[in-house]
Amino acid sequence: MAILWLKAFHVFFMIAWMAGIFYLPRLFVYHAETSDQAVRDQFKIMERRLWFFVTPFALLTLVLGAIIMYLYGSAWLKASAWLHAKLAIVALFYVYHFYLYYLMKVFAADKNKHGTRFYRFLNEAPVLALLAIVLLAILKPF
Repeated sequence: MAILWLKAFHVFFMIAWMAGIFYLPRLFVYHAETSDQAVRDQFKIMERRLWFFVTPFALLTLVLGAIIMYLYGSAWLKASAWLHAKLAIVALFYVYHFYLYYLMKVFAADKNKHGTRFYRFLNEAPVLALLAIVLLAILKPF
């Protein structure tokens, strides 16, 4: 029963994390569109607060996922090829998370060089990666 609680909180923290890192690039779109410095300064505050709000969710998702894998054991881990694929995509999400941090710092220094199209793609493409994670976790295709 305890593992079900761990899974429930793992999924909850993952959803909270994803909500935040899907919204942050949307803020970047709006930030890149504006030329008003007061509005840019407001976006800087919003972006910073959002990134630091969702980062603990990313950490909790990671910790709970590691605990769940530990509880299932190394034999299960070795036999679960679907999990290896899922973990590879999850690793890319952590890279993405810290890339958003880098972009946030670029915006904070008023040195953005990308247009809104770049940020729109950055906002929408990870949805496919999340779909892959969900399909792997639920269907366990291999």
